[in-house]
Amino acid sequence: MAAAAPVWLFTGPEIGERNEAVQQLKAQAIKTHGDPEMHTVYAGDTPFGELVSLLQNGSLFSSARFVTLRNAELIKKKEDISQLVSWAEESCGRDDVYLVLISDEIGVDKKVEACVAKERKRIFWELFDDRKEQWITAFFRKEGYRIEPEAVSAILETVENNTDALRTACSRLMLFFDNDHGITEDDIITHVSHNREENAFTLFDALTHRDAEAALAILEKISLSKDSSPVQVIAGVTYCFRRLADWHRLASRGVHDEFGLKKAGFSGKRALSQYRRAADVWDASAVSRVLALLAETDRDLRASGTAVHRILLDTGILGILKTAGTPPRSRRQ
Repeated sequence: MAAAAPVWLFTGPEIGERNEAVQQLKAQAIKTHGDPEMHTVYAGDTPFGELVSLLQNGSLFSSARFVTLRNAELIKKKEDISQLVSWAEESCGRDDVYLVLISDEIGVDKKVEACVAKERKRIFWELFDDRKEQWITAFFRKEGYRIEPEAVSAILETVENNTDALRTACSRLMLFFDNDHGITEDDIITHVSHNREENAFTLFDALTHRDAEAALAILEKISLSKDSSPVQVIAGVTYCFRRLADWHRLASRGVHDEFGLKKAGFSGKRALSQYRRAADVWDASAVSRVLALLAETDRDLRASGTAVHRILLDTGILGILKTAGTPPRSRRQ
């Protein structure tokens, strides 16, 4: 059997389990090499020539390199794919370098996938609703807490449904109570719903409601956060609309059942409800226009100074709402 290229491909929406897989691979690299160089780069932000140079030319002070490349679905240019494939072919059998390709989407370019050995590819599907409920209940039980079924449902309605986001929300919730306290639905409303962190996904949810006021308020909170850049916000919203394009493609092929949607990465009552609502707001042609608008906004953000970033973001978000089937409105009207 031919030696495999030192490339791994981890895709799918279940961020928590995917991150755990990356950490396990890092632990393996540390066990083998002691103190390998660790790098995280983003496709679209880092010139591909720099990435290949990073993979080929290590430090004098480390015997190995571990490179995580996020947003791997953005590797689409022929020259970039050619460089990656050539490097992978030339690096077969090496154990002093690790390249881990990460994507929230289900797959990446076929030529990129082809250079990854089958046993090094994993799709991390979103958990079924009953698994999410079990995960939350077990998480609290492990820490000595009791939680009511209604509270579990409230968490799933409030928090992004991947185990990374759920772990963060549940861990924060524990800070408010001793472990002899049984966590209730009211506790979730008080400490989670009213204090949730805003991000590109909550922004997308507001957009699906055609709620301009809420969308701009969320954008304001994100802009004040140190954890998210304007380019990352646009990347997150772009991901949501790419998934909406996938939804429309499935619908055009007659895929409407939950099993078929789950297979394509759509699962959970919250996600299904959100994308059904979004599909009513933007048809397939409108989604194409939105993606073009987001690409233009991304280019403008990268080419401009920080002084105009907020203006560009506001203009882009309002532009998305203008493509909707009906005029923007506020849910509070």
